[in-house]
Amino acid sequence: MSRVDGRAPDQLRNVKIHRDFIPSAPGSVLFEWGNTRVIVTATVEDRVPPFLVNTGRGWLSAEYGMLPGSTDRRKPRDGRRGGNVDGRTVEIQRLIGRTFRNLVKLDKLGPRTIWLDCDVIQADGGTRTASITASYLALYDCLRRLRERKVLKHDVLLGGVSAVSVGVVEGKALLDLCYEEDSRADADFNFVMTHEGKIIEIQGGSEQRPLSKEKFDECYALAEKGVHQLQSLQNTALIAGS
Repeated sequence: MSRVDGRAPDQLRNVKIHRDFIPSAPGSVLFEWGNTRVIVTATVEDRVPPFLVNTGRGWLSAEYGMLPGSTDRRKPRDGRRGGNVDGRTVEIQRLIGRTFRNLVKLDKLGPRTIWLDCDVIQADGGTRTASITASYLALYDCLRRLRERKVLKHDVLLGGVSAVSVGVVEGKALLDLCYEEDSRADADFNFVMTHEGKIIEIQGGSEQRPLSKEKFDECYALAEKGVHQLQSLQNTALIAGS
């Protein structure tokens, strides 16, 4: 099969990274991944949730949202209808928070919270994977600046992370699905992996029929390749801006 945008099965969409996109935030990124665009800011709050008060530990949390004009049809803002946030939004921001709590030494952060705010300004598939991949860059810059200002004495970041989608469309495993491919996939997955290749989380499943282990292994191999490519792009961006 030929892909809608002409890519090879194992090819990522084009990625563009713009660091320090929001000058008022200690860490910020405009992340363009194909036609998906996400702005991530990393900010610091000098307090922690009630269950961490007087423990000396810090916290990291995330919020995620899709702006009204990010899709073909206007998406109502979360919270406008009776204060409710839709389940998909809650799921994604919990995923982002879990991901980075794996990678930050919260006991060394001190009594403060790092917030990762991910705002999708244009959606064409992979918004959660783009948010995670971009959040690493914003968090890296935020923590670096805290060290430069002597707020933190030590590096509290344990490593890097990237995330990528893989799906099975018409029986073919494809890396990094755009929306059109995702909407007709027989199975789709989101892989969140460290730069060392360790798994933080895999989300996904089959939409039409059970997936064989062989086909899942093919998807996993594509994800490993995609994460490695994203790691290279992240590192290049960090080196260029250092």
